Amino acid sequence: MIQAVIFGIGTDIVRTGRIRSAVERWGEKFLHRVFTKDEIAYAYQRKNPFLSLSVRFAAKEAMIKAIGKRIPVDLTDIEIVNNEEGSPSINPRGKLKQYFDHQNIQQTHVSLSHEDDYSIAFVVIEK
Repeated sequence: MIQAVIFGIGTDIVRTGRIRSAVERWGEKFLHRVFTKDEIAYAYQRKNPFLSLSVRFAAKEAMIKAIGKRIPVDLTDIEIVNNEEGSPSINPRGKLKQYFDHQNIQQTHVSLSHEDDYSIAFVVIEK
C-alpha cells in the first residue's frame, strides 16, 4: 500500500481592504493579472466581491508557500474553484499543472476563511 506524503504546506492572511484598494487603483489590469476570469465572475456574483477576491488571493499565496522555491508560477496558474457543495479546491493550470504532473502530486487540500477585514487560507499538497 502506497501512502501519501505531505509535499508542502502553506498559509497566508490578507487584509480585505488591500485587495479592494488594488482593484480600485488598477482595476481590470490588476484583476486579470491575479485572477482567472471564472474567479472574477464568481467573486462579483457575491454580496461582497472583495471578501471572495481576498480569500482567493490568500489561497494563491498559500499555494506559492507550499511549493516553496521549486518553481515560479503565475498567480493565474493557481485557480481556486468551488465544488457543488461549495467546498474550495485548487485547479492547477499552466506551469503549475505541468509541475504537479511531473512531481506526481496526488492531491491538494485548501481551507479558506474570511471575516470583514481579513481572509486566511491554508494549503496542503500531497505526493
